[in-house]
Amino acid sequence: MTLMLLVFLGLCSFQKLSLAPECPPHSGTNDSLNMEKAHQEIWRRFVDEHNILIDFADSAGTFARPTADEFRENKPNALGWWTPTENGSMFNGLYLDGICQRWLHRHQETDRIKARKLAQGLLLLASVGDTPGFIGRGVATDGKTPPSMGSNDQTSPWFYGLWRYLYSGLPEPEERRKIIAKMIEVANALQSTGWRLPTTTYSPARYRNTFATFSWEGAPRLLFILKAMHQLTNDAKWDKLYREAAYETGGAPQRSRLQICADGMLFDIPKQFRWTGVTSTVDVRALWEMETDPALRAAYEQGLNASARSAVVDVARWHLFDNNDRKPFLHNWRTLNQWWKPQHSEQDALDVSATQLIELVKLSPRRNQELGLVREPLWMAWIVTLAPDTTLIDPYRTEMLGAIAHFQYDRLAYSQFFPAETVWFRLQKNAKKIR
Repeated sequence: MTLMLLVFLGLCSFQKLSLAPECPPHSGTNDSLNMEKAHQEIWRRFVDEHNILIDFADSAGTFARPTADEFRENKPNALGWWTPTENGSMFNGLYLDGICQRWLHRHQETDRIKARKLAQGLLLLASVGDTPGFIGRGVATDGKTPPSMGSNDQTSPWFYGLWRYLYSGLPEPEERRKIIAKMIEVANALQSTGWRLPTTTYSPARYRNTFATFSWEGAPRLLFILKAMHQLTNDAKWDKLYREAAYETGGAPQRSRLQICADGMLFDIPKQFRWTGVTSTVDVRALWEMETDPALRAAYEQGLNASARSAVVDVARWHLFDNNDRKPFLHNWRTLNQWWKPQHSEQDALDVSATQLIELVKLSPRRNQELGLVREPLWMAWIVTLAPDTTLIDPYRTEMLGAIAHFQYDRLAYSQFFPAETVWFRLQKNAKKIR
């Protein structure tokens, strides 16, 4: 079973919405209150005892955490997909953006404490592997055993979240030194592998994908890591690698990594749901914020604006979500173990995951409701708010605030509404600029 099939499986055939939905945009009067409800719900149900943001939980915040033996046996699959602990490093890193924006807007100590907790969770996930450079997705019931495979879309947000935390000026000096030291350690380990992502010793493959690709899911992430490491360390090595990587060409058609960033969110395999594009878009935004070279900065600005134009078409999906339509949600992910089999390669892990996803779609119809009509519009709204060109944001401001105000967050099984916070606070920042 191919990776393309795995990407396609489980996605609802929702009709593409126009930029002007038939129902009138929400007035936005309740968006602030509902953003706070989203924040409270994340911290009530989805940030676990290890300060890691999980994928899903029931209404009381309980979930079935995998055991160490299950992860070591690569159950339900070596990637840890379809479990509540699938995306810890990705979600912690990305959610730190929202908490940092929140702190910059409010300057409340409670927000600083929460940001620190998320950063601590990221440091934990960098400590649980048994190979240098490994970043875990989550931990088992023993608090220390991760799924055997990470990935580039887990490790890239790990770097981004810690960088954003440092860039916001939140950590104390000793914590800052500790974080930078760990980032140096991980970056050096990844450089030594040629930017392939190491796995654990009980994984069916030595590596799980790479940053060294000429694609939207590789180029921005590699350039961001190199630029961030130079900014944080002032080590000329990272600047040299950054400039070489920016102009190196590859792929089909051949493009430099800088050109890939300038072209914006384009996937080699077209995706109906493009939420993972955020992990590269925030990296381009960070590059734009850090860069002082006019030509490089202009390329990043071009890519951010192009990504916003592309993403905005899916913001209106929220109009299709009925808060009262309570379809079944499968919390017992162990049901999927009946389709488990031993895995001896990365492709084996992908194939097992794909087979399980076919069944998961049937068993958990609520899954597609939330992922297609809650996650997608909020994550696409996030991309829109990252555009330097505010004329790309302002026409859709009410629509994005309407999405935040629409959802009843205490009824959602997935945590993937967390971008509601960063969208709201970035819109407040943008509003101040245009007054």
